[in-house]
Amino acid sequence: MNTRLRIASTFGAALVAATLMPTLGAHATSALKVTSTVNPTMTAAMPVLRLHFSTPEKASTMPQLSVRPGLATTWQQIGPRDVQAVVTGKLLPLVSYTIKAPTAVRCGTRCTFTRVRAVSASVSTNVTWEEQLLATLHYLPLTFTPTSPSSDPAAPTSGTFSWSYTNLPLRLSSLWRQGAANVLVTGALMNFQSNQQLPTTGVADTTTWHALLTAVEQNQVDPTPYSYVDVSETLPQTLVLYVADKATFHTLVNTGISVSPTEVGTYPVYLRYVSATMSGTNPDGSHYSDPGIPWISYFHGGDALHGFLRSTYGWPQSLGCVEMPYNDAKAVWPHTPIGTLVTVH
Repeated sequence: MNTRLRIASTFGAALVAATLMPTLGAHATSALKVTSTVNPTMTAAMPVLRLHFSTPEKASTMPQLSVRPGLATTWQQIGPRDVQAVVTGKLLPLVSYTIKAPTAVRCGTRCTFTRVRAVSASVSTNVTWEEQLLATLHYLPLTFTPTSPSSDPAAPTSGTFSWSYTNLPLRLSSLWRQGAANVLVTGALMNFQSNQQLPTTGVADTTTWHALLTAVEQNQVDPTPYSYVDVSETLPQTLVLYVADKATFHTLVNTGISVSPTEVGTYPVYLRYVSATMSGTNPDGSHYSDPGIPWISYFHGGDALHGFLRSTYGWPQSLGCVEMPYNDAKAVWPHTPIGTLVTVH
């Protein structure tokens, strides 16, 4: 009798185990319905991906999100059935990222994405962020002050811009437009690109953005003080060089004659020579070629600051360039690196 009871008891326990184990196994790897939402524009403040499940699920059970190029993310719980992935790594501006968003999931102690779809998202940029970085690196004549302290000085943040050099002419400061493309930003970016040995396009491409972020992280500020050249066509015609907050140099100059005037406006220096041959066409159609012209800084088309020998200075005599005595041109040239703004008025 006892033997029959032991056999029945053993059989009953096995039956219970057989009944329970499939249930536990199914729960450990149960398939869940999931809805994935990917933000097509990536920012540090917005989630990369949000998941909504058919049943409650914890963020701690999620696998590592696959993002290419590689980008560190972490999962956050935003509701019983909702989690989101947020960026913890460094976003690269103008880079297109590929995110493996799940379309099928199995969950238990941990979740597995059993089927995914590739979704593209990119990091947008804006002029204000570009201005923030350039001001932080001292390439703009402005100071950027963030609204609140940040552990990452390269991250886009709200803040205010103020003029670092109050003695610069109003005609320069009037060109500043926060958040809008302007010649101050173009010149500052060209100067930065030149120092980084990048093409001096004045346009922030992917390589330039990466260099900007790296420079801010490593505190690689502009090695030279901000400079600006102001040329007045009011007789007698003059050039004033500003370095930082001071007018450090004055000289008489010659600008273009009436049939070949110097272009009025503000332009960045885009090409420089210690000495070069300058050639072109005279108003009468004849050709000229002048070798050995010293201390040349081109700022608009064929218009350049340079040295040129004349018997007098201070009135229109050139074919568009801003001419000055040799020694004066030599004094100005070191302060007109690529990107330096020249105003003719």
